[in-house]
Amino acid sequence: MSNNYAIILAAGKGTRMKSNLYKVLHLVCGKPMIQHVVDQVTALNFDQVITVVGHGADVVKETLGDQVSYKVQAEQLGTGHAVQQAEDLLFDKEGTTLVICGDTPLIRTETIDALLQFHEQEHAKATILTTHTEQPTGYGRIIRHDAGHVERIVEEKDANAQEKAVQEINTGTYCFDNKALFAALASVNNHNTQGEYYLPDVIEILQKQGEIVAAYQTLDFDETLGVNDRIALSKAEAIMKKRVNQAHMKNGVTLIDPEQTYISAGTVIGQDTVIYPGTMLTGEVTIGEACTIGPNTEIKDSVIGNETVVRQSVIFDSEVGNSVNIGPFAHIRPSSVLGDNTKIGNFVEVKKAKFGAGSKASHLSYIGDADIGSNVNLGCGSITVNYDGTNKHVTKVGDNAFVGCNANLIAPVTIGEGGYVAAGSTITDDIPNDSLSIARARQVNKDGYMARNK
Repeated sequence: MSNNYAIILAAGKGTRMKSNLYKVLHLVCGKPMIQHVVDQVTALNFDQVITVVGHGADVVKETLGDQVSYKVQAEQLGTGHAVQQAEDLLFDKEGTTLVICGDTPLIRTETIDALLQFHEQEHAKATILTTHTEQPTGYGRIIRHDAGHVERIVEEKDANAQEKAVQEINTGTYCFDNKALFAALASVNNHNTQGEYYLPDVIEILQKQGEIVAAYQTLDFDETLGVNDRIALSKAEAIMKKRVNQAHMKNGVTLIDPEQTYISAGTVIGQDTVIYPGTMLTGEVTIGEACTIGPNTEIKDSVIGNETVVRQSVIFDSEVGNSVNIGPFAHIRPSSVLGDNTKIGNFVEVKKAKFGAGSKASHLSYIGDADIGSNVNLGCGSITVNYDGTNKHVTKVGDNAFVGCNANLIAPVTIGEGGYVAAGSTITDDIPNDSLSIARARQVNKDGYMARNK
């Protein structure tokens, strides 16, 4: 195969989105549209991938980083003009150039690869990615001549009744002989109502030169969807969600109700894990094997070990070990680390805390800014009092310690290994190893007091 290059068009503002967010940065299954396209393109090891940016260029660059090269289209003067921005990088190179839009998040690597191979097999100067639809209204129709190559592309406004009946349409993705592309672009003019330079005009120029213009038809109409408004965005989201969920099921994950389960494109799940309805896995999530997740659970940007159970709980930006039991109604906030065989029970909130293996806070507790050792028991109502109104302070609890119910641990404070905190205590001083601490007022009974004061 010859040298291959790719130009991703991502300069349009996307006014129909009615959004302050740059169009190609809108998320589809938790990933920006442009990132979906870049991922599929770069999987084919192109010699160079150039993204043409305009509105929101800095944010796009921040999102994609050094995965691609960039050219800026300062004025949006059409798709042909956008491709011309890459001319100084590509004009003298031999090979094939893919041109694809950054708002087509459903395109697959396999389709791009098939398009490239077909282009070379046909010895074409240009190859159009087409698809079939029974509702072609609004799309450019592909008119083929008897040899099967493209005779012309007819836009809706210019099509006669016979041409409008054609159901093969232009998707807006192309392959070109690189040198032929930039030579033809030099002849494209903007003599149209929009005053723009259109990339499809290159097709007409190559045909007049007697060059072969081919068309490769993908059987999946959905993957060619271009997102220009919120309605199309929701369609792309639904299609991608179904695609992602089916991929996990094929890999050995059980989704009890796929329609009620949201899994981001960046999620990895081990086999024999069961996901119950109402679960949302967003951002970069990794879940091990044989876990039970849900129902009604939200996990974002976190790592979950094997054989862990999470029920009706929320986990953000945290790491959870193997055989951990969480919930129901637990909240694991960012920067928390739960070791193997730990338990975080109902109505327990954990924030920026580390739990050693085998430790547990079974119910009604707040554990924040804490370093909890192994095999520690935090009784019902245990509170780490970490905030003094200005600064956060750390609570340390050694291995095998026991904290009784309704204990307040006033940070900074350390409970030594094997330490024991009596129920109802408010601990302000460090506790030595293997020591019992009782920090509560003695009970005083005043006999007959209530009767006398009725």
